[in-house]
Parts: sequence; structure tokens; C-alpha cells
Amino acid sequence: MVGVAVCGSVSSIKALWETRIRKVKQEVEQRKAPPTGRLSVGAWEDRAVLARLKDKLQTEDGRLVLRIQQEEWKTLPRCLVQFSQVQEWQIHRTGLQKIPDFICSFQSLLVLDLSRNGVTEIPKQIGKLTRLRELLLSYNRVRFVPEELSGCESLERLELAMNRDLDQLPEQFRKLTRLQRLDLSMNDFTSVPDCVVDLPALEWLDMGGNRLQHLPEDIHRMETLHTLWLHRNELQKLPENISRMPNLDTLVLSNNKLRDIPPLMEDMSNLRFVNFRDNPLTLDVTLPVKKTKAEKDEDEEDEEEEDDREMFGREFMQMYIQEARKRAYAVINLHRVNR
Repeated sequence: MVGVAVCGSVSSIKALWETRIRKVKQEVEQRKAPPTGRLSVGAWEDRAVLARLKDKLQTEDGRLVLRIQQEEWKTLPRCLVQFSQVQEWQIHRTGLQKIPDFICSFQSLLVLDLSRNGVTEIPKQIGKLTRLRELLLSYNRVRFVPEELSGCESLERLELAMNRDLDQLPEQFRKLTRLQRLDLSMNDFTSVPDCVVDLPALEWLDMGGNRLQHLPEDIHRMETLHTLWLHRNELQKLPENISRMPNLDTLVLSNNKLRDIPPLMEDMSNLRFVNFRDNPLTLDVTLPVKKTKAEKDEDEEDEEEEDDREMFGREFMQMYIQEARKRAYAVINLHRVNR
């Protein structure tokens, strides 16, 4: 009988505790669940944020644009995906530190402009934006470009200027076969990446303000390139194949360490604008005196001729090459006479 009594007591206590545990769990679940007919605190916050973001939506040229300027948005809320139909982001000077992983939800996105923020990383998910045409991340803190960016097969314009520590691009970058405009200025590149030379549609390249010490010998493979900015680098010479670039019409080489100008560049009739200012060139060449104002009035020079007259410009280049050739012939003749 004693054993039966003890067993009954244990069963009663166990049942009592199970009942108490069940009640505690129910109370916890009730506290978590929002009251009937009312929104939770989180839901109210999302609604407030969405209302604030909705004010930032504008329609421009038939395109839905999200524009946030000079406000503090270090992060973007996930509820933003409710505006997945947005085609363009313009978020400037907000202190944004990260491109959200849910960026891949914006399949309609054509332009992603996040210039002048504090973005440190490009997420791999960006490669899913196959319709993206422009990615603008200048004046941020990006140090690394993921290979997944090559998945943005429609990309035509990429700006990564002034990220400072950026010094390389992934080999997969050459898959961006539609890329026409690339800005890598004011970073830390020491050479032009091979994958950039391989871009078949590239027309405009800015690598000014880096630490370039040389240009690729096969630079002539950049057949579609018409504008090349290379100012404020450490170039000491130019490859002769630069003269074989058929579409190059703008070449800026100011503030480098060039000692000479390749003679073959004299035949670059397509070159409309060039600048050799602030280079330690070996020869001291000065252009002839310009026409007086009266002469200019009689013979009005068009804009192209004015460009020719610019010191260290195209006419300077041609005169420098001619002077270098004259001096070379003079040295050869002197040797013949001495023989």
C-alpha cells in the first residue's frame, strides 16, 4: 500500500508540473502574437518606413526612380523589396555602408547609383541583376570587385572612381561584353588589367590618378576605345602600338614621367585632343607665336584649330616628333662626317 501511495504522489506531481509548463508556454506564445485587429510594433515600424520611402519615389522619363539625397540611411530596410518594380536607385551622401543582399530582388533595376557613400563591399548577389546597365560606386570604400559582377551581362557603364584601395579586377570581368564606359580613376592600380584590354565594346576609359608604370604592349587590341584618360600616373614611356588604335581621338597624359613621344604617333590623324603637359620630356619645343587678334578676325580659326594651338597638345606632339627626327638625322650625319 505504501508503494502504491508513493507512486500515486509522483504521478500527481508530474501532472501538476506538466500543466504549469503548458500554461507558461501558452502565455509566452500569446505575448509574441499581435493582439487581434492590431499591428505589432515591428509592423508599425515597417509601415512608417515604407511611407517615408514612398515619398522618395519619382517617375522620370517613364522610369520609376528611388532618390534619397543627403539623409542618413546607413542601412536599407528589407521592407524596401515591396518596391521591387523600381528601375533606378539614386542614393547619394547618405552614409550607406552596405548594398543589401536583397538587391537581387530588384530584377527591373537598370541603374544603381550609390556614389558618395561609405559602401565597402559589392555583394555577390548583384550578379543576378542581368538587366542592370549602369553601376555607379564612385567615392566609396570598395576594395574588392567580386567575380559575380560578370553576371550583369547588360552592364554598359561602371564607375569605381576614388575608392582608393582598389587595385585589381577579377578575370571574369572580361565577360562584360557590353561595357562601354569604365572609370577606375583615383585608385591604386599599377597596370591596366588584362581583362580591361579584352573588353570588346569599351569606348571610354579613365585610369587617371593611379600608379600606372606602363601600358600594355598590345593596347592596340582596344579597337573601340576613343577616349583614354591617363593623367597623374607614373608612365615613363608609351608603347609604339598605341599608334595602331584606329578610333582613339582623346588621349590625356599630363602629369606623368614621359621622356619622349613615340615617332609613330605622328601618323595618328584620328587623334583630335592630346595633352602632354607636366612631363619631363627630353626636348624643349615651343610652338610658333599665335596670330594677332586682328589676324584672327580676318581668318577665324575654328574650334579644331584652337585645339591644335594648345601648348602640349596635338600640334606640339607633331612638332616634338619632327624636332626629334631632325636631331637624330643631325647625329647620324655628324657620325658620317667624322668617318
